[in-house]
Amino acid sequence: QLQLVESGGGLVQPGGSLRLSCAASGFTLDYYAIGWFRQAPGKVREGVSYISSTDGRTYYADSVKGRFTISRDQAKNTVYLRMNSLKPEDTAVYYCAARRGPGSATYYDYDYWGQGTQVTVSS
Repeated sequence: QLQLVESGGGLVQPGGSLRLSCAASGFTLDYYAIGWFRQAPGKVREGVSYISSTDGRTYYADSVKGRFTISRDQAKNTVYLRMNSLKPEDTAVYYCAARRGPGSATYYDYDYWGQGTQVTVSS
């Protein structure tokens, strides 16, 4: 059974950092593009970042470019999202998702989803 589990969320002050993890079980992440999405209350799910399976190409939304970094650890079958210089507007539930084929910033292109982890940026 394919499963994704996110962890690493929490409460952080503005300017702080967090590292989210997306651990896979039941399949090898190497063959899947992995995306990170977030959803704040009353807002649509937003594509934050993705990493492609074939060439490791990465994408970042303009709102996080220069602050967030996505990476993959093959040995741990885990994808990370390092988030620096966090802002209150980064507050949301963060989800990771997997799909065969190239990466995409569109949530409905993804087939498998984790349960989400809450990130709250507040003083």
